[in-house]
Amino acid sequence: MKDSIISTLENIDRAKNLMEIYDLLNLKSTEDYKTLELEINKLVQSGIIHETKKHDYILMKFCSSLRSGKLTTNKSGNGFLIQQNADDIYIDRHNMNGAINNDIVVVDVFTYHGKKEGKVIRILDRNLNNIVGEITFRKNHLIFIPDDKKMGLEIELTRESTSQCVDGHKVYVEIVKKINNRKYIGRVIKIIGHKNDPGTDILSVAYKHGFNPKFPDAVEEQLKSIPSEVDPSEFSGRHDLTGEMIFTIDGDDTKDIDDAISFKKNGNMYELGVHIADVSYYVKPNTPIYDEAFKRGTSSYLADTVIPMLPHQLSNGICSLNPNVERLAISCVMQIDGAGKVKEYDIFPSVIKSRKQMTYKNVNKILMENIVPEGYEEFANTLKEMNELAHILRKEKVSRGYIEFEVDEAKIIQDEKGVCIGVIKRERYDAEKLIEDFMIAANETVASHISNMDLPSIYRVHDKPSSDKIEDFLNLLKCLGYTLKTRTIDLTPKSMQYILEELKDKPEYPILADMLLRSMRKAIYSSHNIGHFGLGSTNYTHFTSPIRRFPDLTIHRLLRTYLFEHKINNETINFFGNYLVTVADQSSEREQEAVEAEREVDDMKMAEYMESHINEKYCGIISTVTKFGMFVMLDNLIEGLVHISTLSGYYNYVPEQLSLISNDRRNRYRVGDKVKVIVTRASKETGQIDFELVDDGDQNGDKKQESIL
Repeated sequence: MKDSIISTLENIDRAKNLMEIYDLLNLKSTEDYKTLELEINKLVQSGIIHETKKHDYILMKFCSSLRSGKLTTNKSGNGFLIQQNADDIYIDRHNMNGAINNDIVVVDVFTYHGKKEGKVIRILDRNLNNIVGEITFRKNHLIFIPDDKKMGLEIELTRESTSQCVDGHKVYVEIVKKINNRKYIGRVIKIIGHKNDPGTDILSVAYKHGFNPKFPDAVEEQLKSIPSEVDPSEFSGRHDLTGEMIFTIDGDDTKDIDDAISFKKNGNMYELGVHIADVSYYVKPNTPIYDEAFKRGTSSYLADTVIPMLPHQLSNGICSLNPNVERLAISCVMQIDGAGKVKEYDIFPSVIKSRKQMTYKNVNKILMENIVPEGYEEFANTLKEMNELAHILRKEKVSRGYIEFEVDEAKIIQDEKGVCIGVIKRERYDAEKLIEDFMIAANETVASHISNMDLPSIYRVHDKPSSDKIEDFLNLLKCLGYTLKTRTIDLTPKSMQYILEELKDKPEYPILADMLLRSMRKAIYSSHNIGHFGLGSTNYTHFTSPIRRFPDLTIHRLLRTYLFEHKINNETINFFGNYLVTVADQSSEREQEAVEAEREVDDMKMAEYMESHINEKYCGIISTVTKFGMFVMLDNLIEGLVHISTLSGYYNYVPEQLSLISNDRRNRYRVGDKVKVIVTRASKETGQIDFELVDDGDQNGDKKQESIL
């Protein structure tokens, strides 16, 4: 009935009450009315239909000012409505209408001071599935304090569920009863560990975002039937590539290896083979392992802790392309010309045997220092020719609009007790870029093949930036005194390239590049292909990491169904046409949770590191300016707040100039300024770091505090 309701309301330009919809659907019985009411309520809760104050119903898309999505809030109480295919909408804390962090809400959008804002008018769903917090005792009375301080709920725990809990325990809680909109009864379903135990901090974040290190019993039971080695009987119907020079290149500590490469040069043509673990051979639909992989959506990498999408028996075992053992794979072998164009290709099931598990570090020695580590001698020339092809592929991508932001990432260094002892920038050299370029080529080739077959698929899509966000960025440049020659109307990927090139020699370039990146929409998964703006690609998917991403596993399932088993009929097409919409939405949501978990762990570990560096001085650059102060980023990417109250004198926030300006207008701090700071406070618990400026009256890093008179 759901589809009938939606299709009926598609043709109606005004809201209808329940009886009117009942008549339009030609329903006849009381039972039909009850079913209609139930389905309408489900559609309202999912944000597809809007219910008016008069209890009439209309499709949400016909309500021009209404939007639905997930609410995320910050520590100040303000928030944003997160939308998959549109820009986030700011919501002031006074317009929350009782909504809390992670609620699914309907928002009425309006314009305030020329900017779009929202007001929550309805809470569709309150997600209380992953609640983590700390047990503490006050006057012998047990108190549960949720880790998510933005939740703003009182949760009382049942006595029997806390019988084993002690002060300082981190626990995973399930809600069992609602008292009112702000008070709930919960029970402890798992004691994660004591807050001072190594690893408990990271596991708490993992549970909070729905990444459970333990797999369900049904998955553990199914694992008993998964082999530890490939049986030769499974080679049937596969190309035997075990005699080819195939190898892997990964990080030093990588255990889940899902991609291998091979290479041959024939005159002016290059043959590149990308061989991906055939995870779909072992992870079948409608099985506990498959269902759990769908639920998780992705592996989560939190500092040095991995919460895998698939159990280790698969991810590190039979599915991992470990050296000197036979493994089942799906291969994409491409013939590429000297201009970086894929002229021919073949996609097929294979069996491979990796010759060597290489590391980025050792391959970079060969490619960048011409030093051949022991054990790499027979591969050195092949690696150099591969690098030649990688540079050709990258040049081709750039020529069509590939945007290379080169955004820095932090790497957390921990000791054996799990304490952060260092934060450094992740380095990306030729070896890392080579693998990236080869995987992009394979992903595009596979995406193009299924697209050309005009069959349902899942794509990695990236929409063009919104004009409002670009306008904000251009205003910032104007405030900094910069003008662009590049045309900024109807931006193309090439336009973004030109903007970055124009800004490359500016001292604020790292900040400007990051802000330009933030002006772009998020890449998501979709069954509707709109292309990938950031890559300048018309067809792109994720095929190369099925061990750690569910969309890649789904692409393998499609290849097996369409290409290898030739099951192309109306039933198959209709099934995937509907199913892939669900996969895309779920995968995008789980990816965002993984990103938020990683960010939370990084903030926590950076603050933990700085707890032992109080009163130390650093140089940094102002990365963000707000009405309550400015954030300063250090060279190692650690960021802290200089609160406005710590500045000498009175300062006003001038948003259009992204500046704090003194009352007498003699001094200004703005984004991109270099400053010197001292660490005054750091809290691992809150993930916050506080700085104060050093010699506030007479410094701005390498330059004097700027006079604007």
